Amino acid sequence: MPNESVIWERPEPPERQAPSPLSRERIVRAAITLADADGLDAVSLRKVAAALDAGPMRLYRYVDTKDELLALMADAVYAEIPAPTGSTAGDVLRSIAHGIRDAALRHEWFADLHGGRPQLGPATLAHAEACHAALHASGLDDLDARAGAMETLSVYLVGAVRKEVAERRAERASGLDKEQWQHTFGPYLQRMLATGHYPRLGESVRGARHLTASEVFELGLDYLVEGMASR
Repeated sequence: MPNESVIWERPEPPERQAPSPLSRERIVRAAITLADADGLDAVSLRKVAAALDAGPMRLYRYVDTKDELLALMADAVYAEIPAPTGSTAGDVLRSIAHGIRDAALRHEWFADLHGGRPQLGPATLAHAEACHAALHASGLDDLDARAGAMETLSVYLVGAVRKEVAERRAERASGLDKEQWQHTFGPYLQRMLATGHYPRLGESVRGARHLTASEVFELGLDYLVEGMASR
């Protein structure tokens, strides 16, 4: 029996004749546009209503709370993610990871919603079904192993994607890209390393290859997938 307290099972009200017709889809798209430009702090039912040239009270016929709106927005992003591909479980996991990362880099606020309690919208469930189906087709038919692989990948993605998005935001807030930031703090760091208190750290800072964000993501994914394959 449908539960009308859940946004996904609540019927959408009939559209009224008005200068600015509304629908949940239009509301969600307007909210995503605001979030893409200025983050989740820019999203409220009042601001979305203004963007749609509609009164805020009209939106409450479609969405009760901001939490519901955020859930609808996250589900809309999941609808953008292509179904994973690959002939091996490792390839499928890499495909899933790239799909989630690409979506979060298009919509940085998505990283803020990724993790925690699972999203349960229809597009999100369809994406999860496609992931499990692709892993099953690749030969990973043990239920516990498949669930464990998905959970482990999810934990990696929450950390990796949020870190990458945080670096992007820091660049915009400071006006310094990574190289400029390193140049600014480089002299201080060199003085600290010269004390001799941080020999192994200094060895790494001076000698290790500095990776791009994409290279870091791929390296971590390699470690993860190869580690799971060894089990």
